[in-house]
Amino acid sequence: MLDKQVHIVVYGKVQGVFFRAYTETKAQELGICGRVKNLENGSVDIIAQGPEESLKRLVEWCHEGPSGAQVEKVTVDWLKVNGKFLSFHIEY
Repeated sequence: MLDKQVHIVVYGKVQGVFFRAYTETKAQELGICGRVKNLENGSVDIIAQGPEESLKRLVEWCHEGPSGAQVEKVTVDWLKVNGKFLSFHIEY
Protein backbone atom coordinates (compact mmCIF):
# COMPACT_ATOMS: atom_id res chain seq x y z
CA MET A 1 0.00 0.00 0.00
CA LEU A 2 1.27 3.47 -0.83
CA ASP A 3 1.75 5.47 2.30
CA LYS A 4 3.70 8.63 1.39
CA GLN A 5 4.13 11.06 -1.49
CA VAL A 6 7.03 13.41 -2.14
CA HIS A 7 7.66 16.24 -4.59
CA ILE A 8 11.35 16.60 -5.47
CA VAL A 9 12.95 19.27 -7.63
CA VAL A 10 16.60 18.76 -8.60
CA TYR A 11 18.68 21.76 -9.73
CA GLY A 12 22.05 21.95 -11.44
CA LYS A 13 23.33 20.23 -14.57
CA VAL A 14 20.54 17.67 -14.56
CA GLN A 15 19.16 17.84 -18.10
CA GLY A 16 20.95 16.17 -20.99
CA VAL A 17 22.62 13.64 -18.66
CA PHE A 18 19.87 10.97 -18.64
CA PHE A 19 18.66 12.08 -15.20
CA ARG A 20 15.04 11.21 -16.04
CA ALA A 21 15.90 7.74 -17.35
CA TYR A 22 18.05 6.92 -14.33
CA THR A 23 15.34 8.26 -12.00
CA GLU A 24 12.79 6.01 -13.67
CA THR A 25 15.07 2.98 -13.24
CA LYS A 26 15.83 3.83 -9.61
CA ALA A 27 12.16 4.37 -8.78
CA GLN A 28 11.23 1.05 -10.37
CA GLU A 29 13.97 -0.71 -8.38
CA LEU A 30 12.54 0.82 -5.20
CA GLY A 31 8.93 -0.06 -6.04
CA ILE A 32 7.88 3.59 -6.30
CA CYS A 33 5.11 5.02 -8.50
CA GLY A 34 5.05 8.52 -9.97
CA ARG A 35 6.62 10.59 -12.73
CA VAL A 36 9.69 12.59 -13.64
CA LYS A 37 9.89 15.48 -16.10
CA ASN A 38 12.19 18.29 -17.21
CA LEU A 39 11.20 21.85 -16.37
CA GLU A 40 11.85 24.85 -18.60
CA ASN A 41 14.22 26.36 -16.01
CA GLY A 42 16.65 23.43 -16.45
CA SER A 43 15.64 21.50 -13.33
CA VAL A 44 14.07 18.05 -13.03
CA ASP A 45 10.69 17.66 -11.31
CA ILE A 46 9.71 14.40 -9.61
CA ILE A 47 6.48 13.27 -7.94
CA ALA A 48 6.86 9.90 -6.24
CA GLN A 49 4.59 7.69 -4.14
CA GLY A 50 5.47 4.64 -2.09
CA PRO A 51 6.78 3.42 1.24
CA GLU A 52 8.49 6.21 3.19
CA GLU A 53 11.81 4.37 3.42
CA SER A 54 11.91 3.84 -0.36
CA LEU A 55 11.10 7.50 -0.96
CA LYS A 56 13.88 8.57 1.40
CA ARG A 57 16.30 6.41 -0.60
CA LEU A 58 15.13 8.10 -3.82
CA VAL A 59 15.62 11.54 -2.27
CA GLU A 60 19.12 10.52 -1.16
CA TRP A 61 19.91 9.27 -4.67
CA CYS A 62 18.68 12.56 -6.18
CA HIS A 63 21.46 14.42 -4.35
CA GLU A 64 23.95 12.57 -6.57
CA GLY A 65 22.03 11.44 -9.66
CA PRO A 66 23.73 9.72 -12.57
CA SER A 67 27.47 10.12 -13.18
CA GLY A 68 27.08 13.01 -15.68
CA ALA A 69 24.89 15.10 -13.38
CA GLN A 70 26.11 18.00 -11.27
CA VAL A 71 23.43 18.43 -8.61
CA GLU A 72 23.52 21.85 -6.97
CA LYS A 73 20.32 21.76 -4.93
CA VAL A 74 17.42 19.43 -4.13
CA THR A 75 14.11 20.60 -2.69
CA VAL A 76 11.81 18.08 -1.02
CA ASP A 77 8.16 18.57 -0.06
CA TRP A 78 6.18 15.77 1.56
CA LEU A 79 2.57 15.73 0.33
CA LYS A 80 -0.68 13.93 0.97
CA VAL A 81 -0.97 10.82 -1.22
CA ASN A 82 -3.46 11.38 -4.02
CA GLY A 83 -3.45 7.83 -5.43
CA LYS A 84 -2.94 9.10 -8.99
CA PHE A 85 -0.03 6.90 -10.13
CA LEU A 86 0.00 3.17 -10.91
CA SER A 87 3.62 3.00 -12.18
CA PHE A 88 6.64 5.27 -12.58
CA HIS A 89 7.20 6.97 -15.93
CA ILE A 90 8.95 9.80 -17.73
CA GLU A 91 6.59 12.60 -18.64
CA TYR A 92 7.41 14.54 -21.79
